[in-house]
Amino acid sequence: MNMEFYRKLPIPKDIKEQYPLTPDLAALKEAEDKEIRDIFEGRSNKFLLVIGPCSADNEDSVIDYISRLRKVQDKVSDKIVIVPRIYTNKPRTTGEGYKGMLHQPNPNERPDMLKGIIAIRALHMRALKETGFSCADEMLYPENHRYLSDVLSYVAVGARSVENQQHRLCASGLDIPCGMKNPTSGDISIMLNSIVAAQHSHTFIYRGWEVKSLGNPFAHAILRGYVDDRGVSHPNYHYEDLINLYETYSAKGLSNTAVLIDTNHANSGKKYLEQIRIAKEVLHSCRHNKDVRSMVKGLMIESYIEDGCQKIGENVYGKSITDPCLGWDKTEKLIYDIADSL
Repeated sequence: MNMEFYRKLPIPKDIKEQYPLTPDLAALKEAEDKEIRDIFEGRSNKFLLVIGPCSADNEDSVIDYISRLRKVQDKVSDKIVIVPRIYTNKPRTTGEGYKGMLHQPNPNERPDMLKGIIAIRALHMRALKETGFSCADEMLYPENHRYLSDVLSYVAVGARSVENQQHRLCASGLDIPCGMKNPTSGDISIMLNSIVAAQHSHTFIYRGWEVKSLGNPFAHAILRGYVDDRGVSHPNYHYEDLINLYETYSAKGLSNTAVLIDTNHANSGKKYLEQIRIAKEVLHSCRHNKDVRSMVKGLMIESYIEDGCQKIGENVYGKSITDPCLGWDKTEKLIYDIADSL
């Protein structure tokens, strides 16, 4: 093989023993899980916001941001459930660039996977302990999910991974909501096929074991827009898109028909300020049609402390080093506006 085996890394069991989930924290997470599941099962009419930085790049600023979300959550808890994004892996279209905290716990230093594994677990644990939030992460690498499996309340499978069989099979073994994004091509049939796969039972190889998954009834859709063969971004959050998805989705006979709308990425053309308008348009569509409202369970929003983004090395506190995000002042106002409109 054309690779260098650098060092043996600790298995998830070892990391979990080093950073254990206490009974109090486990009970807190279970309560969070139930509230989120109730939304997907239709037992709760609360609106879900999966919100936070494009990538978690600094522990202190991420915890600062999430602590601010906690204060807002307490004020809108009758209408909204917030799940903070702590995305510790960053997919790269060409493989170049910052790949997230798992690879580089310090973006200004060389990759260090051992430090990264410890850093991402410590960050998620700190969020749960200090703010009471169990958070969301992207399952970019299915084999790494076990390092965080006991602390996450939401998982997303990205647009580049949703066609991958291993992602689909691993999603079928989760017991928390798993969002399957439409692929970058925009073909919703691929996304819906991934949901079918994730909701069914499978036998496959996982971490050296022959396993049988039980199926995940909380696997659902995420619309994030798409890019055509000329590289032009197109949205898929408009009313007509939602009606089309509802009709196609319902015909599949799946459990818990649900979608989150990603307000950034190709839906906004990565124009992060458009997220405010997109969020409000989606809410207008929900008010206009009860079927759309029953399907749209919430939004996915990229937000941090400072507006926009920066290059690695500029070191502006709380400013994204990947995709541009809404700053805190705009984020706080948007959440309150969403609550008022529900």
